[in-house]
Amino acid sequence: MKSSNSRPSRVGRNPFVHKLKFTMTEKIKIGLMSVTVFPVRLLLVSTLMLLAWPFAFTAALGRSDFVIEPQPWWRRFIDLCLRVIMRAMWFCGGFHWIKVKGERAAASEVPILTVAPHSSYFDAIPVTMTMCSIVTKLESKSIPVWGTLISYIRPVFVFRSDQDSRRKTVEEINRRAQSGGEWPQIMIFPEGTCTNRSGLILFKAGAFIPGLPVQPVVLRYLNKLDTVTWTWQGPAAFKILWLTLCQPHNPMEIEYLPIYTPSKEEKENPALFANNVRKLMAKALELPLTDLSFDDREIILARGPLRIHDLSSLLEFHQLVCRLGLRAGRTDSVLEEQARRARKLRGDRQSLEDFAQFLNLPVTDTLTQVHSLFDQRGDGQIDIRHYVIALSTVHRPSKSMETLKLAFKMYESEENGYVLEEELAAILEIMLGVKEVELSGLFLALDRPDSAKITYDELHQYIEQHPYFVQDCLNFENHPRKFGLPKSCNGQKHNKED
Repeated sequence: MKSSNSRPSRVGRNPFVHKLKFTMTEKIKIGLMSVTVFPVRLLLVSTLMLLAWPFAFTAALGRSDFVIEPQPWWRRFIDLCLRVIMRAMWFCGGFHWIKVKGERAAASEVPILTVAPHSSYFDAIPVTMTMCSIVTKLESKSIPVWGTLISYIRPVFVFRSDQDSRRKTVEEINRRAQSGGEWPQIMIFPEGTCTNRSGLILFKAGAFIPGLPVQPVVLRYLNKLDTVTWTWQGPAAFKILWLTLCQPHNPMEIEYLPIYTPSKEEKENPALFANNVRKLMAKALELPLTDLSFDDREIILARGPLRIHDLSSLLEFHQLVCRLGLRAGRTDSVLEEQARRARKLRGDRQSLEDFAQFLNLPVTDTLTQVHSLFDQRGDGQIDIRHYVIALSTVHRPSKSMETLKLAFKMYESEENGYVLEEELAAILEIMLGVKEVELSGLFLALDRPDSAKITYDELHQYIEQHPYFVQDCLNFENHPRKFGLPKSCNGQKHNKED
């Protein structure tokens, strides 16, 4: 599979991984703080959070989550008390001075604040300072103590078990945004997930669908040792809390950027609106843009013997199929059905119109881009099996052996279940996202240099015996093993430094 040349790929550093490395001095400092300052801070933070709970619980009693009502004096007083308590809590946690730059616009002027980068649960600090509403999953409501505080600010809850949740969430955001300032401002983290702040990933369009002015808000954590980042691969939640409370001081900066008013074109195209705001925020943060999204995280984080080696082409493919709606609701049974239909074609190459008919979709620019990814010869014809393999790879990236098995079903001989060497090379090129896979080393290791064919069971057994199969047993373009066969492919111990 090839990458299109429509735009340069901007993948860069993996934004979903955070690794902490400590110097000996830092380890000693953390050790000392762990037995002195940390217990005191943890006690104070816990006490203040518990103190906030009855205020939030009382203020939320009898209040509608769907209709805005005039705030009586006692609720305004509780709101003030909660802000003071929460600020004291963050102070006790080491966030002594939080620098605020710029000025927050009024709710009547800007109903939505877009905040980035989203990298930690400490991003709740600007929420507690403003008592803005947020968008959060329904499960957050059941978190002891903290769930009551979340409910107090009347968030837009996302029902993940509801297939129609996304539409309902957008409708609720739109309803509140159109209230003319009656509802509290909604503070939205448009990235939709936590990253390591190495760049801004693609923004979700929800905050931009109403087509109203937004105020971008950027967050900066200024500690040299980054203990606040909490993402998909890295320190767990309590470890982040422990390490952060062990820091003498946790400087933070919140900057309210000028209001961004969308153009007519941006109002009609929320994705364009979102991307332009993202560019503005990235410039203010001096961070690069990355062409990754929340939906790409499983592909990037997948592990296994056949994990993706080069992400660029498969990530581009994934974004295109998501745009076509081919990713949502995709099940293993649907993939099996497509594989069965693709097998019947026996490798007959398909035009763009044939491809559209296979998917039961109209010919569009996006579909044309997907088709071109598999047009290796440049003659406007593709092998549908390549598309099915790629779709299975991005649909279930952590189940690469299932994808391999599916691919064998499309290619294998009906008589004996064999797949030829060149067919296996094509399969692996797509699954790994690489070019020019050369398998002579594999067949040499299998002691069958003159028989360039293999069954799924044989390959599966071999991969189980060689967990570093890709690194050690395959040669392909730009691969460090391009020249020479490693010893581990002949059954000897793998050298991790190779």
